[in-house]
Amino acid sequence: MKKILFYFTCIIISHSVFSQNDDSSIIIDKEEKPFYDEDLLPADFFTCRRKALRDSMPANSVAIIFSNPVRNRSNDVDYEYHQNPDFYYLTGFTEPNAILIVFKEEHNFGDFTTDEIIFVPERDPKEEVWTGKRLGTNGVEKYLKIKKALPNTKFRDFEIVFKKFDKVLLERLPEGVANDEKNPGDLFSMLQSLNMKLEKAKNTDLHKLDYYLASMRQVKQPEEIEMLKKAIDITCDAQITLMKHLKPGMTEYQTEAIVEYVFKHHGAEYPGFPSIQGSGENSCILHYTSNRKPLYSNNLLVSDIGAEYHGYTADVTRTLPVDGKFSPEEKAIYNIVLEAQQAGIDACKKGNKFWDPHKAAQAVIAKRLLELGIIKHSYEVNKYFIHGTSHYLGLDVHDAGLYNSLQPGNVITVEPGIYIPAGSDCDPKWWNIGVRIEDDILITEDQPEVLSSKAPRKVEEIENLMQQAQQSVIEEVEQQ
Repeated sequence: MKKILFYFTCIIISHSVFSQNDDSSIIIDKEEKPFYDEDLLPADFFTCRRKALRDSMPANSVAIIFSNPVRNRSNDVDYEYHQNPDFYYLTGFTEPNAILIVFKEEHNFGDFTTDEIIFVPERDPKEEVWTGKRLGTNGVEKYLKIKKALPNTKFRDFEIVFKKFDKVLLERLPEGVANDEKNPGDLFSMLQSLNMKLEKAKNTDLHKLDYYLASMRQVKQPEEIEMLKKAIDITCDAQITLMKHLKPGMTEYQTEAIVEYVFKHHGAEYPGFPSIQGSGENSCILHYTSNRKPLYSNNLLVSDIGAEYHGYTADVTRTLPVDGKFSPEEKAIYNIVLEAQQAGIDACKKGNKFWDPHKAAQAVIAKRLLELGIIKHSYEVNKYFIHGTSHYLGLDVHDAGLYNSLQPGNVITVEPGIYIPAGSDCDPKWWNIGVRIEDDILITEDQPEVLSSKAPRKVEEIENLMQQAQQSVIEEVEQQ
């Protein structure tokens, strides 16, 4: 009974907050602001991105991009929603259950003529009491400056003949889209309607749109670089704070708590990926995320983390001695990785092939492991350096790109590593030493710019920082 009374109380409150006109559309208060953050990408950025896509498309073509589906965690609890990066890149819209249609040329639809339409959830006071404000069609047109917004419930009956286009450019349909039977405008219903509309169209293309968007997203615009710098600075602050507070007796999850506290304190919405805090034997597991092990004085900790700020994700890894001092063996392996990383960074030049940094780093690691007797032949380097050195960085931690020649505006990682698990075919003194060092690099017209240089990466710098007097984490972060 209490839940029922609360529900109806919310309905009464919602009707006092929102007013409706005769056609049931919501009137947005003139003083109401849809966004709390003042440094979001401006609407003009997304307008230019849609124009750039339109410029890439062939004549008489149409592109269709979907929002991400809502993902269920368990029972009636969903995962926190995250937009499809391609959809966000073209719209700035962060809500689910939406479809964007971009036309190469303007088309007349009777009541209006446009070269872009977005279908979004309309405003609904009853729902917004529970899940928060929506932009609705009026808000999308006003604040995101998309030329035509329609309620997603109208997509089914919207008349568009796809077979008249020479090309219908599609992303691959999202998998595992749940059917919300109470919502006729959910993504499931729109995809069903889209399939019916495409039934007689023999001109669909599932490849070119991915190519166009990857080509665009791999070259960051100045506004995007500023977002990435903010995310990277926050992540570097988290690594520095961790260095100052790391000590034996902690747990991996406590180190995770430190870095993610710094993320949130500085305004990052999420970690860009599950934080990797692998110590001891777990330092040799590349994507370890359990983060439950106690930390011991003879452990190294691989801390691979990235704050996501307004959609853009950092990716910075540091390897730290839990007791504040590298052992001779740890220092030897660490310095090999550091030398290899610098060779990789030096190869981050305009016109070089994407994989040149990897080749440069791999050559250093092979040479140095041979010198230490850890491997007997240079080709055995793949036993201990088992991943690539670089990936694009942006709206995804492994961002979209074409992996061809490096060009100004690319942001990539350089992250060589050496991992020697127990039982390896080498002297046991090297066992359970895992080291990875990762920085975020901007390709420029001249020398590469290390965007994450704020976080120390040399042995002496790390050891000196870890010896500093410790405040509480909260006191230190509040002073930053």
